[in-house]
Amino acid sequence: MRCTSLKHWALYSAPLLIVLGLLWFGFGSEREVAAFFKDHRAAHAGLKTFLRLVTDWCNPLFYVFYAGMLLTAWRSGNRERLRFVLVLLVVQGVVAGLAVHFTKYLIGRPRPGQGGWYEPLSGRAAQEALPSGHTTEITGWTLPLALRAARAAVPLLLGLFLALVGFSRVYLGWHHPTDVFFGWLLGSVGGFAAVIIADSSLFRRS
Repeated sequence: MRCTSLKHWALYSAPLLIVLGLLWFGFGSEREVAAFFKDHRAAHAGLKTFLRLVTDWCNPLFYVFYAGMLLTAWRSGNRERLRFVLVLLVVQGVVAGLAVHFTKYLIGRPRPGQGGWYEPLSGRAAQEALPSGHTTEITGWTLPLALRAARAAVPLLLGLFLALVGFSRVYLGWHHPTDVFFGWLLGSVGGFAAVIIADSSLFRRS
């Protein structure tokens, strides 16, 4: 792995990790985080609406983006870009789709305000907090762009967007900070995998 890619990953990840660090060290427990934002949501309807839009539309935005990239690559005959998007779609299906849902189902962590008992294999949405699927998916969409960027400003801007999405999941009461952290971690695995596979000789015609 190139040193530049690791630097871009660090720059990209920094905003979210700073936000999570502030939540971890600013409160005594994740239960206190959930209680604080529950009260804050009740008093700030405008912010709640804005973050609901962020959390609902963050991933669909990239569905459109990559669909456009796929279409233009196919029309122009850009095989490298076409390969990149197709590899990314497969990796996202495996990591952000299958792996996330299997892990949620297997662990059974309760969402904020749903009690403290883990219920593995329950299949109930209230027991599927860990990891954050939204965070995993948005990391998987944006990290490959950050790693392949020529300018350091791109990873930073994408990282700020990631931090906003991750924070929205905590603010809206859907996830604990650690859920978001592990979503970022799992999404990072997917993002690196997509770039490494797309740039490798794997599945290429000789």
